[in-house]
Amino acid sequence: MTPSGQGTVMLNIGDGIGALIINTPGGMHGREIEVSPVEDPARRTHAAVRARYVWGGVCFSVVLDSLPEGRYTVWDDPVTPLGEIDVRSGAVAEFTWPVASLVG
Repeated sequence: MTPSGQGTVMLNIGDGIGALIINTPGGMHGREIEVSPVEDPARRTHAAVRARYVWGGVCFSVVLDSLPEGRYTVWDDPVTPLGEIDVRSGAVAEFTWPVASLVG
């Protein structure tokens, strides 16, 4: 997967919808990450981890926008929840992938 170029992310956020950025270690580049509303784990959306060039280097992240406001589960794999995060209307939430989950 090619890296995202500078200035290539546009977010659809506003009244009732927000966005979520999931920051990950570089070794996850290309991996699909799923999230779902806490109350409806079967309703998932996903995006791939991409390299994003920023001031001072590169970071690896998933960007999910157009998410209805609410609490979301971030999934480690199809059956293992990793954590939860609140997505607020008109805002961008950030979740950092725990490095400890990669050990094993």
